[in-house]
Amino acid sequence: MNPTTLEADSGEMAIRNEADIVLARQQVRRLTQALKFSLVDQTKMITAASELSRNTLIYGGGGEMVWKLLQQGVRSGLQLAFVDQGPGIPDLDLALKDGWTSGNGMGMGLSGSKRLVNDFQLETEPGKGTRVTITRWK
Repeated sequence: MNPTTLEADSGEMAIRNEADIVLARQQVRRLTQALKFSLVDQTKMITAASELSRNTLIYGGGGEMVWKLLQQGVRSGLQLAFVDQGPGIPDLDLALKDGWTSGNGMGMGLSGSKRLVNDFQLETEPGKGTRVTITRWK
């Protein structure tokens, strides 16, 4: 059975500067609280969103965070997609390795975010951008 979304329970926000990363974290906090996620699950989703927002800004040159509240039977969840039109990721396997970074970071953004969520999808093409979609279920 595929998750279904209610159209009113979705939205998007721009990630163009550092202040937008803070706003994205605040939005994810509101959404996880509305879904009555545990404090631990709220923190995991907020941390993943913070890392992926930062990647979107720094490596993708900015983009959007798209969110959806999901309902699948009796369980609910939050799906976030971080989309940019940047240079893409030339070596996906390398980018998902713990400790690897193409910049000055600690190399935990993608791999760390993947460990914090239930579902993680990454679509990228050099020269065409990147889309990272994460989902956490309650």
